[in-house]
Formats: sequence, structure tokens, C-alpha cells
Amino acid sequence: MSRRIMLIPVGTSVGLTTVSIGLVRALEEQAIKLNFFKPVAQPRRGDTGEERSTAIISHHCSVKPIAPFDLNVVEQMISSDNTDELLEEIIERFEAHQEPDAVAVIEGLVTTRHHPYAERLNLEISRALDADIVFVCVPGNDDPVDINHRLEIVVDAYGGHKSKKVIGCIFNKVNAPYDEHGQLRTDLSVLEAPEHDETRSKALRELPIFAKGLNLLGNIDWNAELMSPRAIDIAKHLNATLINEGNIASRRLSSVTFAAREIHNMTHTLKPGALQVMSGDRGDVFVSCCLAALNGTKLGALLLTGGYQPDENIKQLCNQALETGLPVMLVNTNTWQTAQNLHAFNQEVPVDDSQRIEKVMVHAAESLDAKWVSSLTEKVSRQKKLSPSAFRYYLTNRARQVNKRVVLPEGNEPRTVAAAAICAKRGLARPVLIGDENEIQRVAQQQGVVLGDGVEIVSPAAIQEDYVAGLVKLRGHKGVTDVVARELLQDNVTLGTMMLQQGDVDGLVSGAVHTTANTIRPALQLIKTAENASLVSSVFFMLLPDQVLVYGDCAINPDPNAQQLADIAIQSATSAQMFGIEPRVAMISYSTGTSGAGSDVEKVREATEIAQKLRPDLLIDGPLQYDAAAIESVGRSKAPNSRVAGKANVFVFPDLNTGNTTYKAVQRSFDLVCIGPMLQGMRKPVNDLSRGALVDDIVFTIALTAIQAAN
Repeated sequence: MSRRIMLIPVGTSVGLTTVSIGLVRALEEQAIKLNFFKPVAQPRRGDTGEERSTAIISHHCSVKPIAPFDLNVVEQMISSDNTDELLEEIIERFEAHQEPDAVAVIEGLVTTRHHPYAERLNLEISRALDADIVFVCVPGNDDPVDINHRLEIVVDAYGGHKSKKVIGCIFNKVNAPYDEHGQLRTDLSVLEAPEHDETRSKALRELPIFAKGLNLLGNIDWNAELMSPRAIDIAKHLNATLINEGNIASRRLSSVTFAAREIHNMTHTLKPGALQVMSGDRGDVFVSCCLAALNGTKLGALLLTGGYQPDENIKQLCNQALETGLPVMLVNTNTWQTAQNLHAFNQEVPVDDSQRIEKVMVHAAESLDAKWVSSLTEKVSRQKKLSPSAFRYYLTNRARQVNKRVVLPEGNEPRTVAAAAICAKRGLARPVLIGDENEIQRVAQQQGVVLGDGVEIVSPAAIQEDYVAGLVKLRGHKGVTDVVARELLQDNVTLGTMMLQQGDVDGLVSGAVHTTANTIRPALQLIKTAENASLVSSVFFMLLPDQVLVYGDCAINPDPNAQQLADIAIQSATSAQMFGIEPRVAMISYSTGTSGAGSDVEKVREATEIAQKLRPDLLIDGPLQYDAAAIESVGRSKAPNSRVAGKANVFVFPDLNTGNTTYKAVQRSFDLVCIGPMLQGMRKPVNDLSRGALVDDIVFTIALTAIQAAN
């Protein structure tokens, strides 16, 4: 049985795309069959290429949207009085792509002065597609009485409260900054938005219309962080010349300051994410900004006006600061004209801004009513493949439930500090940063990060003595005395490992600056392997566009024998199950079945037989070539009787050389997110990071460490 949900905007500028992609993400996390359809493309001013909502969902979700109809074609058919024919074509296109056991999210048109027919067409499309109706409304500064009146009018237009098709309303941009005329402020000066107003939210929840049967299905707060553009977006908007490119593609802007004062009166504006706008001949401000950058403050960018290039001597003096990644751009307009141009900046998220799109999706999805979202999944089919979004949802949701304490020995490392703040804020874990509190707070301030009460900071000197006796007891047979133990505990990774060994924390994550050996060696010596494990191995979770694969072992064991390879297969299958993936394990080799011979193939064949005998409840098959394991048509041809071939989601490689090379080739060739390596076989969870890990990588590693601790 399919479900069809059509989102109908109530008024203009309701943020319909935000709600659409949020609902798609919320449903995608439920691992169900899903589709998206915007029947008529409605490009904004300056848009080129694909329709925005369709493009975002196509590129950032595991959903293949149905192509919309071109707006010009639609308007021509309406003006020629061929609306019935248009509706027939819309139905035909939708039914040709919609599975009978899937949920479809349908996005309506926004009524504007250029598209006055949108309201009528939305009604006709909703009836033609037999869709349930969800209204999307922005409360603005309106009085609750006026908001209720607006909703009553639109409900009546769709059949009134007795209509079984009208199911609810989603409020968007709640508590957004509005001016005295009730207009949403879209200039960059409001990136630092007002705090959440619970009184306003409560008034919306208590509107009389909700007592009549209309359901409030979501309350999406305005979030200033989601409005932060990249420096490159501003450069494109202003057609600016780049003086120093720096990290222009990744630096985000959270405030704007115009340098119209003496420098001692504006030092407080030199903060992370700040766009500093100045006349190009203000060398004093330029140097001050560079000093701030040298001190570790990640300013957003410098924007020079008037066409004035900075003096060459000053540029040479500031060269080291520019090498920190500080973007510097130049425009020919004066400061006043530049301010007017910035005011006209379109803050809609660009289709290529993956990081911001992901945050918008998550924020909108989490703001929807969970019971309603869950109700949409009833009597529809589940996806056979676990999508990346469903995997991330499982990861974060499960981590919140277990609420574990995870120690981070690299406590003053900037990415680690930012990840700890995110984990605490989202309730994914109770992070413990090891390091000097003043230093950690300084790093946080430079990153624009606020460390709330959920982040614990532990000074190494304050706790080292607590673990001396325990370390001596564990390693005394290796010659570790009190003196040696105190020396070893100077290393924060060893100290954190002892905290884990003694049960003071539940897991450990390190590796942002330490090598894999530095992270794993203390764990092997102090934590040791689990009782039922013969070795420690690892897996990577490979987040492909439409599913999640598990790769093992790609980080630890150089050349495992057959018994060890069987253990790695069982450990990897168990890890897959732990994270909601029903394992189908392929033992990878350079030949499939009995087609090849040689010691390497025999090792894989023997490992497969051992694993099958040890765990007959698991689907394990091999040897299989990668294509036979991954591609259904090849699997049917090369291993027609295999229950794994062509359907594998856990890939066990014969040695480290093969595994590590394959995972990196797949990751880099397709620009995939890879979570791991996650260590398997330890008594307690210890996980290593790549030294190139992003903040999100660390966040997910902390989350999976918490889940491991619970299992």
C-alpha cells in the first residue's frame, strides 16, 4: 500500500524546499521505499539547471526523484485551457515511476505574482494524485488569531475539517528574525539570530484549529547556524577578485562587520566566522585581522572594497597569516555600495553546499513529529539495502539511548573539541576531553565552539596518580615500576586507556594526531582482547549513495591465516548486526568458487568453511570475486547457487594489502563518507581515527564507540 503526501504552501517564502528535504530525510531514516515528485519546476530568480528540490534530493539522498515538468510548458498548457491534459500527463509520469508499496513526497507550487495559478493547480494535482495534504506555514510576526484564520481558509479550500485528506500542518521558520513591517530579514547581519522563544512555540501549538482535528506535524525553529554561507558564495555573489584564495570553499560566515572605526574599538569583532569588510587601503585593519588569524582565530574572510589592493609590503608582512587559509577578496565598489550588494545576497542553500544541506535536512527531520513519520511507514515495504541516512539515524538514535562516557585523549585538538561539543549538544555521548582546561577553552573559542555542561574536561596532572598502581599491577611483569608507570601516564592515550581499563569511562577515541600504533598499542597491552576473540581486527562502514557496506579488515592484520580470516569474518558480521545491517558475508578472492587454485585462494576457501561451521546461522560464502559478490547479474552468472553472491554487504578481504587498497580506491574514486576503522575483538571499545578525519567523522566514531560499549 502506497502513501502519498503533498506539501502545500500557505503563502509565500515558507521554505518549502527545507520542509520537503527534511521530510524525505526523516522517511529515508526509516529504511522504507521512498520517492519524491515536484510535478512542476518552479525556478527562483537566477536559478539554472535542475529544479532545486529535485536536484538536492537527487544528489544528497538515496532517492531517485521523478523529473518535474518544465514551467514554460505547464504555463503554455494552462493558458491554452489544456489543464486536464496536463493533469493526465502528471498522473502518467507519477504512476510510471511510483511503486505500489512506497511513500511518495509531493511538493506543491508556491503562489507568487508570477505564478497566480499555483493555488488552483496544487488543489487539482492533489486530487489527481489522490494525495494526503500537509500544509506548510510560516507564522512570522502574525498574531495567533490571524495565523488560525489563514489556516482555516486554506483547510476549507481543500474540503474542510471533515476531509480525510487534510491531515496536518508544519510550521517553518519559527522564531525567525522579522523587521517591524513583518518582513523576514534576509541580510547577512541577522546570521546571529534571536534565541528560541518557547512562549511563541507554545502559542502555535495551542491554536484553536488543532482542537478541531488538524494535526500539528512539525515545528521547525529558525536556526542561525543553518544560514551561514561559505566565503565562496559571497565571492560569487559579488563577482569578487581573489587576492588570497585560502580555504574559501569551506570557510563559513557567521557575522559581518564593516571597519569604520579605529582598530581598538573593533577588536571584539575579530572572531571565528566573521566577514570583515574594509576599504582596501585600511592597512591597520588588514594587519590586525592577520594577527588574529596567526593567533588561531578562524575569521570567515576579508573583503576589501574600493578596488584598493593591499600594500605589497603589508602583504609580505602578513604572508604567514594568509597561509593559515584566510580568504581575501576584492571588489571595486565602495563600502556603501558593497553593503547594499551584501544586503541583496540570496541565503537559500546552494545545491552544491553538501555540508549545509545535510545540516538543514537533519534539523528539519528532527523537528517533525516522530509518531507521524513512523505512521507513514505502516503497510509499506522496507528497503532491502540499508541507506546511509538510515544508518546514520540508527547510529545517532542508538547512541542517545545508551548515553555512554567516551574519553578523548587528544583534548586540545581543534576538530576533537568541536566534535565533543556536537556530541554533548546532541546527546550522543558524554565526552571527556583530557588536557589543560585553559588551553582547551582557548581552542574552543578560536573555533567558535561553546563547550556546554555536557563536555567534561580532565587535567592529566590531576588524575595521573590515580592510575599508577593499576598500571603497575597490569604491567609489573614487564618491568613497569611506579616510576616507569608515572612516565608512561604522561602520554594522554595511555592515561585514557587506563581510565577505560579501570571502568571510569566506557570507550576511547583517538587518532586525529596520533598514529594507529599509538592508539592501539596501549589498548592491546592494557585492555586486551575479548574472551571469545583470537585477534583484534577492524571494519570500515562505507556509505555508498544507496546502501552501507562493511569492509574488513582494512587496517590491522597484514596477512591473516585461515583461522584468523574466519574470525575476522564472524567479527565483521557481528559488527554489521550491531548497527542494524543484516549481514551477507562475502569472502573476497581473485577467483570465484572452484574456478581458481593457489595458496591464496585455498586460504579463503578454508576460512569460509571454518566460519560456516562456527556460525551456521550467518550467510557466509566464498571465495568470491568482488564483482561476483557486489553485482547481482555477475553473481548469478558466476555463483548461481550462492545466497550471498550479488547481494553481499559485508566484504572480508584476504589480507591488509587488498583491503586497505580497495577501501581507499572506492572511497576516493566516489568521494564517499567512510566511518572507521572500528576495532573489533577488544574487551572494551577503542577506536582509531584517520589523521585527516573531519569533525563529522569524529562525531560518528564517538557515536559508534558508545554503541559498542553498550553491546
